Amino acid sequence: MFEILAERCGLGPGARVLEIGPGTGQVTLPILGRGARVTAVEPGAALARRLAERTTPGAVEVIVAPFEEVEVPEASFDLVVSATAFHWVDTSVGLGKCARALRAGGWLALWWSIWGDPDRPDPFQDALRPVLRAKAPHLLREESGARVYVRDLAARMTRIDRLGSFGPVSHEVLRWEGHHGPTELRRIVATFAQWIALSEPLRTELLDDVERIARHDFGGTVHRPYQTRLYLAQRLAR
Repeated sequence: MFEILAERCGLGPGARVLEIGPGTGQVTLPILGRGARVTAVEPGAALARRLAERTTPGAVEVIVAPFEEVEVPEASFDLVVSATAFHWVDTSVGLGKCARALRAGGWLALWWSIWGDPDRPDPFQDALRPVLRAKAPHLLREESGARVYVRDLAARMTRIDRLGSFGPVSHEVLRWEGHHGPTELRRIVATFAQWIALSEPLRTELLDDVERIARHDFGGTVHRPYQTRLYLAQRLAR
């Protein structure tokens, strides 16, 4: 991911980066490690405090506010990035603000990590499916799956083209594999929106099933296929 940003988008020493939704800095720290200067817009005060704790004082300018409400200096950034966060931004406001923030020739880079890969085998999901079919079949519907999420992202990105401020949107798919212990996998699944919405005690029962299957059927280590979808667009001259 970061090699693509360096080779194609100029991420490197002195690059001015605006990050939207940095959270605790999982992307911020590698960007800083490449010598860039970062302005981070984070709406969560607790997350912003944690980000500040994890970075050298003065290394990052942290703005605590929703991106839609921030006044961004025009043509001041070489790169605007957002990692699995831009779906929280109102694109009717946010995309135009990104375009204004970028210098001519600068890059918009939006990406999402998807907790599944519909194009590769997933033995753990296969093992979990009978449990879900018996206890929560709505979690198996197509609209809850990775394919629908991928289609939704692609539809969102067409809005960049319609804005008229960027060149053609390019698309990269990075495939990778996660290795999880039972407790870690339980914690990851517990963050999924459809699982958060489950009522108790069903939610806890299903999370127990996730942990049990990982521990007993997979010997305590689950290998799962994931993918990250990266969308890049270059700012046109004003």
